[in-house]
Amino acid sequence: MPPPRPHPFSAAGPHLIESVTGAVPGLHGALQGLDGGTRVIWMPGKGHAPISSPELIRAEVAPRSSASKLKLWPFEVAVLELNGSAGLDLALALSSAGSPDLRAGASVSSFSVLAGLALEMAAAGRVLPALRAGPSGHEARWEALLNGRDDARVQAIIGSLPPVCRALSVGGDPPEAIVHHALDAMIDAVCRDSLSGSRSAAIRMPRGGSDELPDTLESWLAALSAPSSLVEGDRDELTSLERVIDEWRADATSREGPWRLCLRLREPPATEDDEAPSGQEPPWRLEFLLQATDDLSLVIAAEDVWRAGDQLQRASRSLGAPHQLFLAELGRAVRIYPDLEEALRQPAPTELLLSLDGAHRFLTGAAPSLEAAGFGVLLPSWWGRPQARLGVRLKTSATTSTRGAGSGLLNQNGITAFDWEAALGDQQIDQSELLRLAKLKAPLVNVRGQWMEFRPAEVDRLVRFLGAQPKSRTDRTMSIGEVLQVAAGVGSDLPGVPVLGISAEGQLGSLLRGELESSLEVRPTPDGFIGELRPYQQRGVAWLQMLERMGLGACLADDMGLGKTATVLALLQEERLLNLSGNGSKKKGSVKGPTLVICPTSVAGNWARESERFTPDLSVLMHHGSSRARDTAFEKRAGAVDIVITTYALATRDRALLTKVPWRRIVLDEAQNVKNPEAKQTKAARAIPAPHKVALTGTPVENHLGELWSIMEILNPGLLGPAASFRDRFVIPVERFRDEEAAEQLRSLTRPFILRRLKTDRTIVPDLPDKLEMNELCTLTKEQVTLYQAVVDDMLRRIEEAEGIARKGLVLTAMLRLKQVCNHPAQFLGDGSALPGRSGKLERTVEILDEVLESGERALVFTQFSQMGSLLVEHLSSQLGCRIAYLHGGVPRGQRDAMVAEFQDPDQEVPIMVLSLKAGGTGLNLTAANHVIHFDRWWNPAVENQATDRAFRIGQRKDVLVRKLVCAGTLEDRIDQLIASKRDLAERVVGAGEGWLTELSTDDLADVFRLSAQASVGE
Repeated sequence: MPPPRPHPFSAAGPHLIESVTGAVPGLHGALQGLDGGTRVIWMPGKGHAPISSPELIRAEVAPRSSASKLKLWPFEVAVLELNGSAGLDLALALSSAGSPDLRAGASVSSFSVLAGLALEMAAAGRVLPALRAGPSGHEARWEALLNGRDDARVQAIIGSLPPVCRALSVGGDPPEAIVHHALDAMIDAVCRDSLSGSRSAAIRMPRGGSDELPDTLESWLAALSAPSSLVEGDRDELTSLERVIDEWRADATSREGPWRLCLRLREPPATEDDEAPSGQEPPWRLEFLLQATDDLSLVIAAEDVWRAGDQLQRASRSLGAPHQLFLAELGRAVRIYPDLEEALRQPAPTELLLSLDGAHRFLTGAAPSLEAAGFGVLLPSWWGRPQARLGVRLKTSATTSTRGAGSGLLNQNGITAFDWEAALGDQQIDQSELLRLAKLKAPLVNVRGQWMEFRPAEVDRLVRFLGAQPKSRTDRTMSIGEVLQVAAGVGSDLPGVPVLGISAEGQLGSLLRGELESSLEVRPTPDGFIGELRPYQQRGVAWLQMLERMGLGACLADDMGLGKTATVLALLQEERLLNLSGNGSKKKGSVKGPTLVICPTSVAGNWARESERFTPDLSVLMHHGSSRARDTAFEKRAGAVDIVITTYALATRDRALLTKVPWRRIVLDEAQNVKNPEAKQTKAARAIPAPHKVALTGTPVENHLGELWSIMEILNPGLLGPAASFRDRFVIPVERFRDEEAAEQLRSLTRPFILRRLKTDRTIVPDLPDKLEMNELCTLTKEQVTLYQAVVDDMLRRIEEAEGIARKGLVLTAMLRLKQVCNHPAQFLGDGSALPGRSGKLERTVEILDEVLESGERALVFTQFSQMGSLLVEHLSSQLGCRIAYLHGGVPRGQRDAMVAEFQDPDQEVPIMVLSLKAGGTGLNLTAANHVIHFDRWWNPAVENQATDRAFRIGQRKDVLVRKLVCAGTLEDRIDQLIASKRDLAERVVGAGEGWLTELSTDDLADVFRLSAQASVGE
């Protein structure tokens, strides 16, 4: 065997975790503490280097060497040793991350499907505990309990497992072993995490008449929910226990068929006397049922089973010898829940009567054990809800004072008085009633007709907490931020018992109830704003003003195309008017400080243009380029304007400079750029101080809840607690266990700070046109600027010297070449060079299409250049991770029809189609798309409208959003302005094509072709 050769990536070992977490937000906490290093991997190559992964090979440059010339060679590469929990998180995250910095291979797809299956099986209870002897000793494990459908899905994964998954040995491990090992590891992680620290962590086993468990059995049960799977105990005893558990598992796995035993617990009817002496309380009833395994809503009562005789018919289903199945199921269940032996002594058991203590033991112990073994369990609806517990409610009164208005969420902005009240669920109780209930020593109590879990040990903590509160009402105050932290459960002075609710008055109450928008003081469009705000935009301005008065950050998450930029500009315009006196000078004591807008490079020019269009009274400073102001010069210039626009890259680079300016507010446009809390630009956005921060994004959560935490941590620092506690409290329950209660709690906590309106909601925008057209201003990269200027200088010199037809030809050639530069240097140069990071248009296209995919919609991308179409298909497919259809003039008619049919089919995953303008501009019905992007302009409205009408036509059921990409400060921008300013001329002349430009003088052409300062926002 040849010695392993170091792979170039092996040097990246120490930085592997940083690379992964930097590219995929939300994984930082999951991967911390894991071991890295190097391993020998067998990969196809030629000895000196392995061939590239298939996902990284462009079709036109794929290796031409035949497979027969390649063989497996050992290479030493950097690895990250994943445990089951981290592997589960990573597989789920990479399946949807779509990060341009981290390309997932084919193996990720397989393990992502496997991760989804693990979550599904754990949620459905198709798992069993096990005890396995390992090299370090016996281990407690959770393993899959496969049914027929599960097994078919596992076999499909095994059959499609990429060869790279078998690269750890020269012969390759069997794919069956790899898949089953990974599935069990993920299932073990899911079950272990869900049971850890919960009241259902114990698995009950037969006791043989004794209430005490053997030490080895106790150790095994504890290890099933502990971070470590190792079981402490005598080796011989553990080996014996392993045989017993295997027999129990064999019994459980033999239970196959369309029906299973189901146990339903019913509480006794409510009584007025909840102080009935022990032993005289009405019994709880544990009813026996048969439940269909493929339709859990179909149940048959035990009475019907015994009356059925040899054949039972129900819902077009037939069950032979139902009583035999029923007794067999009870016999299996009794091994987990020995109390069922009493029912089995009856000739025709239908239920088991339980005492209060027995019902509580069933709820806390037997029920989760039975579910884990695959039996059906139906519990009262109140069980497990925090609201059905002893706790406290926070009652706040109207705001009494405000200190440091506008100083931020956690700086005592908005002081409110409060009282803590003891409660059971939504029932308030006083201290005497609390002590009276404690005397019952009952685990379950009936309070005013509602059963609840009651833990006497919590009474002492609650009484102590209430007794420690200040007696004077004037001393019982907290800030708005502290109230919101109590609501989020992350405050530093929580009572140690559940907080069951918060009641508040006025705007704080509206904020907590998510009703703030309905109580806003909406004003008309401010004077000086050019245009008319739509009603939802007016409400958006008022909403932003309201949160700023409360010292809270806001996330305006309106759907793309609803005018978030215009809403913010209207806010600034109204603020400017309020600060001005009657003679136009600033009022004494008016709020000072400019607004800093941080945005992607691709939309920076759009902010300057939109400000000039909507709010010409506002002064704007563009902070970009090598000639940008520095040090005190920048501070002076920034303090003299209303808006400073910069990019995320420059905010990172000039962080120290930006922190010196006393900003009034910071606006983060396309805030998904700060979704990774560990990224440098995110840290920079957090570090720049401002009393008010606003995030603008159509996708506050793209892939992971950690992205939401990152944005909210900038807007309202500390509100959602540390990242680690947020992950434990929300990310794992919601993303891994599909916990709807945790999801609803998170929605209620963040709802006050996120305003989300959809363009499809007719109650929001009833007058939204069926077709909404807009220009998307893009910027040139430094490379594009250099190429553009070189073309202009050369072509103007040649045009000046030419005449007649030659001159017209040179003008059209110049336009063609400048368009190619604006599109992408690789198109202009035709050299097959790399695509990422070299074109503002291409970057903006990826951003737009990423939002389209996030909303589950489809898009058409038109270009007049077939070469650019090929480049678009290559780049978009790699960056977005989806199939891209490409229709051009070289596609045969039959293939063209099949391509259109596939795109129109909602069951086919082809969400984006790239089309050459001439081939795809007529004769097609593509109504599956409701987004149209004109990547480059034809400057012929009729031709562009024909292309747009492929989606905007009879059969289209959604509003069509049309975007025309224009490079700011270039000929594209000037021709568009010329057309807009002379619409009547455009209709008569421009419709004939682009030939009208050839009639312009050389000076006019120079004005059209020249670059302006808005062309580039390079750093």
